[in-house]
Amino acid sequence: MTTIGFIRHGSTEWNRLGKLQGQLDTELTDEGREQARLLGLRLADESWDGIISSDLKRASETASIIAQQSRIPLLAMDVRLRERSYGLVEGTTAVEREARWGADWKLQELGQEKDHELWARWLAFEAGILDAYKGKKVLLISHGGFIVQVLRELQLNQEQFLENTSLTLLSRAENQWQLQLYNCLLHLQSPTESSI
Repeated sequence: MTTIGFIRHGSTEWNRLGKLQGQLDTELTDEGREQARLLGLRLADESWDGIISSDLKRASETASIIAQQSRIPLLAMDVRLRERSYGLVEGTTAVEREARWGADWKLQELGQEKDHELWARWLAFEAGILDAYKGKKVLLISHGGFIVQVLRELQLNQEQFLENTSLTLLSRAENQWQLQLYNCLLHLQSPTESSI
């Protein structure tokens, strides 16, 4: 059985400000680095064959910190795991988007990557994973918009917002992905929270 662990990158300053990052190359905050460190410590107690990351800084630094803390090998950076491109709206807040393009900005042609284009990226990546890592367990460091859209296409989407450094597990049996865990933040909970 092949297992993948989707991880959303750690927090950035633009996450805090509510700016849509898309494929703009923002960096982790100190909080984001600490989130990644804690997740790495958690994963050190688990058995994973490797990590593949988006090449954008916020994901690749998350991957490097996790690899260092967990001793799970960092296998590759892959552009196909990048966040969805949002075109003209990248770098804007919700208020700025509505002021410039109105409440229905998502329905307008502003250079956003289409659902079918993102899905094609995933299918090309997935084929390589299933070929090279069949029966293995691989962590994929990516982005909220990308992960949520893949899960939606797989009909495994959840309504809950995907948090920074959350872990989502999928396993594949009989040519179908099954959702095992969604948006898990156990590594960020204090001992008293996790024992409740």
